[in-house]
Amino acid sequence: MTTASPTSVDPAPVPIPADPGGGVLGSRYRSLTLGIVSVVLLLAFEATAVNTAMPVAARELDGLGLYAFAFSGYFTTTLFALVVSGQWCDRRGPLPPLFTGIAVFGAGLVVAGAAPGMWIFVAGRAVQGLGGGLVIVALYVVVGRAYPERLRPAVFAAFSSAWVLPSIIGPVVSGAVTQHLGWRWVFLAVPALILLPLAVMGPALRRSEREQPVAKGADFDRRRTGLAAMAALGAALLQYAGQRLDLLGLLPAAAGAALLLPAVLGLLPTGTLRAGRGLPTVILLRGVAAGAFFAAEAFIPLMMVTERDLSPTLAGLTLTSGGLSWALGSWLQGRPGAERHREAMIRGGFVLTAVAIAGAALVLVPAVPAWVAAVAWGVGGIGMGLTVASVSVLMMKLSAPEDAGANSASLQVSDALGNVLLVGLSGVLFAALGGGSAAAAHDGAGSTGSVAAFAVIFLVMTGVALLGALVSGRVRRA
Repeated sequence: MTTASPTSVDPAPVPIPADPGGGVLGSRYRSLTLGIVSVVLLLAFEATAVNTAMPVAARELDGLGLYAFAFSGYFTTTLFALVVSGQWCDRRGPLPPLFTGIAVFGAGLVVAGAAPGMWIFVAGRAVQGLGGGLVIVALYVVVGRAYPERLRPAVFAAFSSAWVLPSIIGPVVSGAVTQHLGWRWVFLAVPALILLPLAVMGPALRRSEREQPVAKGADFDRRRTGLAAMAALGAALLQYAGQRLDLLGLLPAAAGAALLLPAVLGLLPTGTLRAGRGLPTVILLRGVAAGAFFAAEAFIPLMMVTERDLSPTLAGLTLTSGGLSWALGSWLQGRPGAERHREAMIRGGFVLTAVAIAGAALVLVPAVPAWVAAVAWGVGGIGMGLTVASVSVLMMKLSAPEDAGANSASLQVSDALGNVLLVGLSGVLFAALGGGSAAAAHDGAGSTGSVAAFAVIFLVMTGVALLGALVSGRVRRA
Protein backbone atom coordinates (compact mmCIF):
# COMPACT_ATOMS: atom_id res chain seq x y z
CA MET A 1 0.00 0.00 0.00
CA THR A 2 1.54 3.27 -1.09
CA THR A 3 1.31 6.65 0.54
CA ALA A 4 1.10 10.09 -1.01
CA SER A 5 4.78 10.64 -0.31
CA PRO A 6 6.43 7.31 0.49
CA THR A 7 9.77 7.30 2.22
CA SER A 8 12.76 6.09 0.23
CA VAL A 9 13.91 2.99 2.07
CA ASP A 10 15.25 -0.38 1.08
CA PRO A 11 12.19 -2.17 -0.37
CA ALA A 12 13.16 -5.46 1.24
CA PRO A 13 10.63 -6.49 3.90
CA VAL A 14 11.54 -5.87 7.53
CA PRO A 15 12.55 -9.26 8.94
CA ILE A 16 10.28 -10.58 11.65
CA PRO A 17 11.69 -13.27 13.93
CA ALA A 18 10.19 -16.71 13.79
CA ASP A 19 7.22 -16.85 16.12
CA PRO A 20 8.02 -19.34 18.86
CA GLY A 21 4.50 -19.22 20.27
CA GLY A 22 3.27 -17.67 23.47
CA GLY A 23 1.77 -14.26 24.06
CA VAL A 24 3.03 -10.73 24.53
CA LEU A 25 4.18 -11.67 28.04
CA GLY A 26 5.81 -14.91 26.93
CA SER A 27 9.52 -15.39 27.43
CA ARG A 28 10.47 -13.91 24.07
CA TYR A 29 8.43 -10.71 24.29
CA ARG A 30 8.01 -10.05 28.02
CA SER A 31 10.83 -7.52 28.51
CA LEU A 32 10.02 -5.65 25.33
CA THR A 33 6.30 -5.46 26.14
CA LEU A 34 6.91 -4.20 29.67
CA GLY A 35 9.40 -1.65 28.40
CA ILE A 36 7.29 -0.03 25.72
CA VAL A 37 4.13 -0.17 27.85
CA SER A 38 6.03 1.73 30.56
CA VAL A 39 6.52 4.56 28.07
CA VAL A 40 2.79 4.64 27.32
CA LEU A 41 2.20 4.64 31.08
CA LEU A 42 4.29 7.80 31.41
CA LEU A 43 2.44 9.56 28.60
CA ALA A 44 -0.90 8.48 30.05
CA PHE A 45 -0.07 9.78 33.53
CA GLU A 46 0.98 13.14 32.10
CA ALA A 47 -2.21 13.43 30.04
CA THR A 48 -4.55 12.67 32.93
CA ALA A 49 -2.61 14.96 35.26
CA VAL A 50 -2.69 17.84 32.79
CA ASN A 51 -6.45 17.46 32.25
CA THR A 52 -6.95 17.84 36.00
CA ALA A 53 -4.58 20.76 36.51
CA MET A 54 -5.43 22.78 33.40
CA PRO A 55 -8.51 24.67 34.68
CA VAL A 56 -6.51 25.97 37.67
CA ALA A 57 -3.37 26.69 35.63
CA ALA A 58 -5.27 28.65 32.99
CA ARG A 59 -7.08 30.76 35.59
CA GLU A 60 -3.93 31.53 37.59
CA LEU A 61 -2.06 32.51 34.42
CA ASP A 62 -5.04 34.66 33.36
CA GLY A 63 -5.31 32.57 30.22
CA LEU A 64 -8.79 31.03 30.02
CA GLY A 65 -9.14 32.61 26.59
CA LEU A 66 -6.22 30.43 25.48
CA TYR A 67 -7.44 27.32 27.30
CA ALA A 68 -7.88 25.25 24.13
CA PHE A 69 -4.55 26.52 22.80
CA ALA A 70 -2.76 24.67 25.60
CA PHE A 71 -4.12 21.42 24.17
CA SER A 72 -4.08 22.14 20.44
CA GLY A 73 -0.58 23.65 20.68
CA TYR A 74 0.65 20.23 21.82
CA PHE A 75 -0.82 18.55 18.76
CA THR A 76 0.36 21.26 16.38
CA THR A 77 4.04 20.52 16.98
CA THR A 78 3.22 16.82 17.13
CA LEU A 79 2.23 17.08 13.46
CA PHE A 80 5.80 17.94 12.51
CA ALA A 81 7.44 15.48 14.88
CA LEU A 82 5.33 12.56 13.66
CA VAL A 83 6.58 12.84 10.09
CA VAL A 84 10.19 13.31 11.18
CA SER A 85 9.89 10.30 13.47
CA GLY A 86 8.47 8.09 10.72
CA GLN A 87 11.39 8.83 8.43
CA TRP A 88 13.89 8.57 11.26
CA CYS A 89 12.54 5.14 12.20
CA ASP A 90 12.64 3.85 8.62
CA ARG A 91 16.25 4.94 8.21
CA ARG A 92 17.86 4.42 11.60
CA GLY A 93 15.42 2.26 13.55
CA PRO A 94 13.06 3.33 16.36
CA LEU A 95 15.60 3.76 19.16
CA PRO A 96 17.04 7.21 18.33
CA PRO A 97 13.66 8.96 17.92
CA LEU A 98 12.26 7.14 20.94
CA PHE A 99 14.98 8.20 23.37
CA THR A 100 15.24 11.71 21.90
CA GLY A 101 11.50 12.14 22.13
CA ILE A 102 11.41 11.19 25.80
CA ALA A 103 14.11 13.76 26.59
CA VAL A 104 12.33 16.53 24.65
CA PHE A 105 9.03 15.63 26.27
CA GLY A 106 10.60 16.05 29.71
CA ALA A 107 12.07 19.42 28.73
CA GLY A 108 8.61 20.64 27.69
CA LEU A 109 7.19 19.68 31.07
CA VAL A 110 9.83 21.83 32.77
CA VAL A 111 9.08 24.83 30.53
CA ALA A 112 5.33 24.55 31.17
CA GLY A 113 5.78 24.09 34.90
CA ALA A 114 8.00 27.17 35.21
CA ALA A 115 5.94 29.38 32.85
CA PRO A 116 5.36 32.96 34.08
CA GLY A 117 2.46 33.49 31.68
CA MET A 118 0.01 31.63 29.49
CA TRP A 119 1.91 32.04 26.23
CA ILE A 120 5.07 30.51 27.74
CA PHE A 121 2.91 27.73 29.13
CA VAL A 122 1.56 27.08 25.64
CA ALA A 123 5.15 27.07 24.34
CA GLY A 124 6.05 24.40 26.91
CA ARG A 125 3.13 22.31 25.78
CA ALA A 126 4.37 22.71 22.20
CA VAL A 127 7.79 21.36 23.20
CA GLN A 128 6.02 18.42 24.82
CA GLY A 129 4.25 17.82 21.53
CA LEU A 130 7.56 17.55 19.70
CA GLY A 131 8.71 14.87 22.11
CA GLY A 132 5.40 13.04 22.13
CA GLY A 133 5.30 12.91 18.32
CA LEU A 134 8.75 11.35 18.14
CA VAL A 135 7.86 8.76 20.76
CA ILE A 136 4.48 7.54 19.54
CA VAL A 137 5.54 6.69 15.99
CA ALA A 138 8.64 4.93 17.27
CA LEU A 139 6.44 2.77 19.51
CA TYR A 140 4.21 1.78 16.59
CA VAL A 141 7.25 0.86 14.51
CA VAL A 142 8.59 -1.26 17.37
CA VAL A 143 5.29 -3.18 17.38
CA GLY A 144 5.37 -3.66 13.60
CA ARG A 145 8.98 -4.83 13.57
CA ALA A 146 9.20 -6.96 16.69
CA TYR A 147 5.81 -8.70 17.01
CA PRO A 148 4.09 -11.19 14.66
CA GLU A 149 0.75 -10.10 13.24
CA ARG A 150 -1.26 -12.35 15.56
CA LEU A 151 0.11 -10.56 18.65
CA ARG A 152 -0.29 -6.98 17.48
CA PRO A 153 -3.94 -6.61 18.61
CA ALA A 154 -2.87 -7.73 22.09
CA VAL A 155 -0.01 -5.20 22.12
CA PHE A 156 -2.34 -2.37 21.18
CA ALA A 157 -4.71 -3.58 23.90
CA ALA A 158 -1.78 -3.40 26.32
CA PHE A 159 -1.19 0.18 25.23
CA SER A 160 -4.77 1.02 26.18
CA SER A 161 -4.50 -0.95 29.42
CA ALA A 162 -1.54 1.23 30.38
CA TRP A 163 -4.06 4.06 30.82
CA VAL A 164 -5.90 2.22 33.60
CA LEU A 165 -3.64 3.05 36.55
CA PRO A 166 -3.06 6.70 35.51
CA SER A 167 -6.81 7.08 34.97
CA ILE A 168 -7.44 5.97 38.55
CA ILE A 169 -4.65 7.72 40.44
CA GLY A 170 -3.76 10.51 38.00
CA PRO A 171 -6.68 12.83 38.84
CA VAL A 172 -6.35 12.13 42.58
CA VAL A 173 -2.61 12.79 42.65
CA SER A 174 -2.80 15.74 40.30
CA GLY A 175 -5.76 17.24 42.16
CA ALA A 176 -4.06 16.86 45.54
CA VAL A 177 -0.83 18.37 44.24
CA THR A 178 -2.71 21.22 42.58
CA GLN A 179 -4.69 22.05 45.69
CA HIS A 180 -1.87 21.69 48.26
CA LEU A 181 1.40 22.37 46.41
CA GLY A 182 0.26 24.25 43.31
CA TRP A 183 -0.41 23.23 39.71
CA ARG A 184 3.23 23.81 38.66
CA TRP A 185 4.38 20.69 40.49
CA VAL A 186 2.08 18.59 38.34
CA PHE A 187 4.46 19.39 35.48
CA LEU A 188 7.75 19.72 37.31
CA ALA A 189 7.50 16.38 39.13
CA VAL A 190 6.74 14.21 36.08
CA PRO A 191 10.23 14.41 34.46
CA ALA A 192 11.62 12.38 37.35
CA LEU A 193 9.42 9.49 36.19
CA ILE A 194 11.28 9.39 32.86
CA LEU A 195 14.17 7.50 34.44
CA LEU A 196 12.06 4.39 35.07
CA PRO A 197 10.98 3.77 31.44
CA LEU A 198 14.53 4.40 30.24
CA ALA A 199 15.88 1.79 32.64
CA VAL A 200 13.19 -0.78 31.83
CA MET A 201 13.03 -0.55 28.05
CA GLY A 202 16.63 0.20 27.12
CA PRO A 203 18.15 -3.31 27.22
CA ALA A 204 15.11 -4.99 25.64
CA LEU A 205 14.91 -2.51 22.77
CA ARG A 206 18.61 -2.68 22.03
CA ARG A 207 18.45 -6.46 22.01
CA SER A 208 15.53 -6.34 19.56
CA GLU A 209 17.45 -3.89 17.39
CA ARG A 210 20.46 -6.22 17.23
CA GLU A 211 18.23 -9.10 16.18
CA GLN A 212 16.63 -7.04 13.41
CA PRO A 213 19.24 -4.62 12.03
CA VAL A 214 17.85 -1.72 10.05
CA ALA A 215 18.91 -1.27 6.44
CA LYS A 216 20.34 2.24 6.44
CA GLY A 217 18.46 4.48 4.06
CA ALA A 218 19.10 7.81 2.43
CA ASP A 219 18.86 11.19 4.12
CA PHE A 220 15.51 12.53 5.21
CA ASP A 221 12.99 13.31 2.48
CA ARG A 222 13.21 17.10 2.48
CA ARG A 223 9.91 17.47 0.66
CA ARG A 224 8.02 15.41 3.23
CA THR A 225 9.73 17.17 6.12
CA GLY A 226 8.87 20.52 4.56
CA LEU A 227 5.24 19.48 4.19
CA ALA A 228 5.16 18.58 7.86
CA ALA A 229 6.54 22.01 8.77
CA MET A 230 3.92 23.64 6.51
CA ALA A 231 1.14 21.67 8.19
CA ALA A 232 2.27 22.67 11.67
CA LEU A 233 2.70 26.34 10.75
CA GLY A 234 -0.61 26.41 8.90
CA ALA A 235 -2.44 24.89 11.86
CA ALA A 236 -0.82 27.38 14.24
CA LEU A 237 -1.85 30.33 12.06
CA LEU A 238 -5.43 29.09 11.88
CA GLN A 239 -5.56 28.74 15.65
CA TYR A 240 -4.13 32.22 16.12
CA ALA A 241 -6.68 33.66 13.70
CA GLY A 242 -9.47 31.87 15.52
CA GLN A 243 -8.42 33.44 18.81
CA ARG A 244 -8.42 36.99 17.36
CA LEU A 245 -11.98 36.98 16.05
CA ASP A 246 -11.50 40.24 14.15
CA LEU A 247 -10.79 41.41 10.62
CA LEU A 248 -7.04 41.34 11.19
CA GLY A 249 -7.39 37.64 11.83
CA LEU A 250 -8.41 37.02 8.21
CA LEU A 251 -4.82 37.35 6.96
CA PRO A 252 -3.29 34.63 9.18
CA ALA A 253 -6.40 32.51 8.55
CA ALA A 254 -5.90 32.69 4.79
CA ALA A 255 -2.18 32.02 5.10
CA GLY A 256 -2.81 29.10 7.43
CA ALA A 257 -5.32 27.49 5.08
CA ALA A 258 -2.98 28.00 2.10
CA LEU A 259 -0.21 26.18 3.97
CA LEU A 260 -2.27 23.47 5.64
CA LEU A 261 -4.35 22.07 2.77
CA PRO A 262 -1.52 21.19 0.33
CA ALA A 263 0.59 19.92 3.22
CA VAL A 264 -2.12 17.54 4.40
CA LEU A 265 -2.71 16.29 0.85
CA GLY A 266 0.99 15.54 0.57
CA LEU A 267 1.40 13.90 3.96
CA LEU A 268 -1.58 11.55 4.02
CA PRO A 269 -2.27 8.63 1.66
CA THR A 270 -3.95 9.58 -1.59
CA GLY A 271 -7.70 9.73 -1.13
CA THR A 272 -7.70 10.25 2.64
CA LEU A 273 -9.70 13.48 2.65
CA ARG A 274 -12.33 11.96 0.34
CA ALA A 275 -12.46 8.72 2.36
CA GLY A 276 -11.06 6.47 -0.34
CA ARG A 277 -11.63 2.80 0.37
CA GLY A 278 -9.13 0.85 2.45
CA LEU A 279 -6.11 2.50 4.00
CA PRO A 280 -7.15 6.13 3.21
CA THR A 281 -10.38 5.73 5.19
CA VAL A 282 -8.55 3.93 8.01
CA ILE A 283 -6.17 6.88 8.29
CA LEU A 284 -9.02 9.41 8.11
CA LEU A 285 -11.08 7.73 10.82
CA ARG A 286 -8.22 7.91 13.29
CA GLY A 287 -8.28 11.70 13.08
CA VAL A 288 -12.07 11.92 13.24
CA ALA A 289 -12.26 9.72 16.34
CA ALA A 290 -9.41 11.40 18.19
CA GLY A 291 -10.53 14.92 17.33
CA ALA A 292 -14.15 14.49 18.40
CA PHE A 293 -13.36 12.66 21.64
CA PHE A 294 -10.46 14.78 22.87
CA ALA A 295 -12.02 18.09 21.88
CA ALA A 296 -14.94 17.26 24.16
CA GLU A 297 -12.70 15.78 26.86
CA ALA A 298 -10.52 18.90 27.03
CA PHE A 299 -13.53 20.96 28.14
CA ILE A 300 -15.14 18.51 30.58
CA PRO A 301 -12.92 19.33 33.60
CA LEU A 302 -13.35 23.06 32.96
CA MET A 303 -17.11 22.57 32.69
CA MET A 304 -17.23 20.60 35.95
CA VAL A 305 -15.19 23.24 37.79
CA THR A 306 -17.00 26.31 36.48
CA GLU A 307 -20.57 25.04 36.00
CA ARG A 308 -20.87 22.48 38.82
CA ASP A 309 -18.31 23.98 41.23
CA LEU A 310 -16.36 20.73 41.65
CA SER A 311 -12.81 20.67 42.98
CA PRO A 312 -10.01 20.00 40.48
CA THR A 313 -9.68 16.47 41.87
CA LEU A 314 -13.35 15.60 41.38
CA ALA A 315 -13.43 17.28 37.99
CA GLY A 316 -10.45 15.21 36.87
CA LEU A 317 -11.99 12.03 38.25
CA THR A 318 -14.90 12.54 35.88
CA LEU A 319 -12.59 11.34 33.10
CA THR A 320 -11.37 8.27 35.01
CA SER A 321 -14.19 6.08 33.75
CA GLY A 322 -13.15 6.83 30.18
CA GLY A 323 -9.60 5.64 30.74
CA LEU A 324 -10.77 2.43 32.40
CA SER A 325 -13.39 1.57 29.81
CA TRP A 326 -11.04 2.45 26.93
CA ALA A 327 -8.86 -0.44 28.10
CA LEU A 328 -11.96 -2.67 28.16
CA GLY A 329 -12.92 -1.72 24.60
CA SER A 330 -9.40 -2.31 23.38
CA TRP A 331 -9.32 -5.69 25.12
CA LEU A 332 -12.60 -6.69 23.46
CA GLN A 333 -11.29 -5.94 19.97
CA GLY A 334 -8.27 -8.15 20.63
CA ARG A 335 -10.28 -11.23 21.61
CA PRO A 336 -10.08 -14.38 19.44
CA GLY A 337 -12.54 -14.18 16.56
CA ALA A 338 -12.83 -10.39 16.69
CA GLU A 339 -10.91 -9.94 13.44
CA ARG A 340 -13.93 -10.65 11.24
CA HIS A 341 -15.91 -7.89 12.99
CA ARG A 342 -13.45 -5.01 12.52
CA GLU A 343 -15.83 -2.81 10.54
CA ALA A 344 -18.72 -3.34 12.95
CA MET A 345 -16.50 -2.57 15.94
CA ILE A 346 -15.32 0.68 14.37
CA ARG A 347 -18.85 1.78 13.53
CA GLY A 348 -20.16 0.82 16.96
CA GLY A 349 -17.26 2.60 18.60
CA PHE A 350 -18.13 5.85 16.86
CA VAL A 351 -21.78 5.55 17.89
CA LEU A 352 -20.81 4.98 21.52
CA THR A 353 -18.50 8.00 21.37
CA ALA A 354 -21.32 10.18 20.04
CA VAL A 355 -23.65 8.98 22.81
CA ALA A 356 -20.97 9.76 25.41
CA ILE A 357 -20.36 13.33 24.22
CA ALA A 358 -24.08 14.06 24.13
CA GLY A 359 -24.49 12.47 27.57
CA ALA A 360 -21.74 14.62 29.08
CA ALA A 361 -23.54 17.73 27.82
CA LEU A 362 -26.56 16.81 29.94
CA VAL A 363 -24.62 17.91 33.03
CA LEU A 364 -25.14 21.50 31.87
CA VAL A 365 -28.74 21.07 33.07
CA PRO A 366 -28.66 21.86 36.83
CA ALA A 367 -31.14 19.09 37.66
CA VAL A 368 -28.89 16.40 36.15
CA PRO A 369 -26.44 14.91 38.71
CA ALA A 370 -22.77 15.63 38.04
CA TRP A 371 -21.91 11.91 38.06
CA VAL A 372 -23.80 11.48 34.77
CA ALA A 373 -20.76 12.92 32.99
CA ALA A 374 -18.56 10.15 34.44
CA VAL A 375 -21.02 7.47 33.33
CA ALA A 376 -21.22 8.98 29.86
CA TRP A 377 -17.44 9.11 29.57
CA GLY A 378 -17.25 5.46 30.51
CA VAL A 379 -19.43 4.70 27.49
CA GLY A 380 -17.19 6.84 25.32
CA GLY A 381 -14.08 5.06 26.53
CA ILE A 382 -15.42 1.70 25.33
CA GLY A 383 -16.17 3.25 21.96
CA MET A 384 -12.70 4.72 21.62
CA GLY A 385 -11.05 1.47 22.71
CA LEU A 386 -12.90 -0.42 20.01
CA THR A 387 -12.27 2.18 17.34
CA VAL A 388 -8.67 3.27 17.89
CA ALA A 389 -7.21 -0.20 18.43
CA SER A 390 -9.14 -1.62 15.47
CA VAL A 391 -7.97 1.20 13.23
CA SER A 392 -4.37 0.57 14.34
CA VAL A 393 -4.65 -3.13 13.56
CA LEU A 394 -6.12 -2.43 10.12
CA MET A 395 -3.36 0.05 9.35
CA MET A 396 -0.71 -2.58 10.06
CA LYS A 397 -2.61 -5.19 8.05
CA LEU A 398 -2.92 -2.92 5.01
CA SER A 399 0.73 -1.75 5.11
CA ALA A 400 3.64 -3.37 3.33
CA PRO A 401 6.55 -3.96 5.75
CA GLU A 402 8.69 -1.28 4.12
CA ASP A 403 5.86 1.27 4.51
CA ALA A 404 5.25 0.60 8.20
CA GLY A 405 7.06 3.72 9.39
CA ALA A 406 5.48 6.05 6.85
CA ASN A 407 1.96 4.69 7.38
CA SER A 408 2.34 4.73 11.17
CA ALA A 409 3.36 8.36 10.84
CA SER A 410 0.36 9.04 8.59
CA LEU A 411 -1.96 7.47 11.16
CA GLN A 412 -0.52 9.68 13.89
CA VAL A 413 -0.54 12.75 11.63
CA SER A 414 -4.25 12.18 11.13
CA ASP A 415 -4.68 11.81 14.90
CA ALA A 416 -2.80 15.02 15.59
CA LEU A 417 -4.51 16.90 12.77
CA GLY A 418 -7.93 15.85 14.04
CA ASN A 419 -6.99 17.11 17.49
CA VAL A 420 -5.52 20.36 16.21
CA LEU A 421 -8.50 21.25 14.03
CA LEU A 422 -11.30 20.10 16.32
CA VAL A 423 -9.78 21.23 19.62
CA GLY A 424 -8.89 24.49 17.87
CA LEU A 425 -12.44 24.81 16.56
CA SER A 426 -13.74 24.20 20.07
CA GLY A 427 -11.49 26.98 21.33
CA VAL A 428 -12.83 29.36 18.69
CA LEU A 429 -16.43 28.49 19.57
CA PHE A 430 -15.67 28.87 23.28
CA ALA A 431 -14.15 32.33 22.78
CA ALA A 432 -16.76 33.50 20.27
CA LEU A 433 -19.63 32.61 22.61
CA GLY A 434 -18.02 34.34 25.57
CA GLY A 435 -17.13 31.16 27.41
CA GLY A 436 -13.73 32.39 28.55
CA SER A 437 -14.91 35.51 30.31
CA ALA A 438 -17.95 33.76 31.74
CA ALA A 439 -15.91 30.84 33.08
CA ALA A 440 -13.41 33.21 34.67
CA ALA A 441 -16.11 34.19 37.20
CA HIS A 442 -16.05 30.59 38.52
CA ASP A 443 -19.19 30.82 40.63
CA GLY A 444 -20.58 27.40 39.82
CA ALA A 445 -23.88 28.94 38.79
CA GLY A 446 -23.63 28.38 35.05
CA SER A 447 -23.96 31.73 33.28
CA THR A 448 -25.79 31.87 29.95
CA GLY A 449 -22.57 32.53 28.02
CA SER A 450 -20.58 29.65 29.43
CA VAL A 451 -23.46 27.15 29.23
CA ALA A 452 -24.08 28.02 25.59
CA ALA A 453 -20.37 27.74 24.78
CA PHE A 454 -20.03 24.29 26.32
CA ALA A 455 -23.31 23.09 24.76
CA VAL A 456 -22.31 24.12 21.25
CA ILE A 457 -18.92 22.42 21.56
CA PHE A 458 -20.49 19.11 22.66
CA LEU A 459 -23.18 19.33 19.96
CA VAL A 460 -20.62 19.82 17.20
CA MET A 461 -18.41 16.99 18.42
CA THR A 462 -21.39 14.64 18.66
CA GLY A 463 -22.08 15.35 15.00
CA VAL A 464 -18.45 14.67 14.07
CA ALA A 465 -18.55 11.28 15.81
CA LEU A 466 -21.76 10.33 13.99
CA LEU A 467 -20.10 11.31 10.71
CA GLY A 468 -17.31 8.88 11.52
CA ALA A 469 -19.87 6.11 11.99
CA LEU A 470 -21.32 6.82 8.55
CA VAL A 471 -17.93 6.70 6.84
CA SER A 472 -16.66 3.58 8.65
CA GLY A 473 -18.03 1.17 6.02
CA ARG A 474 -15.36 2.37 3.61
CA VAL A 475 -12.52 0.68 5.53
CA ARG A 476 -13.12 -2.30 3.25
CA ARG A 477 -11.08 -2.35 0.08
CA ALA A 478 -13.07 -1.91 -3.11
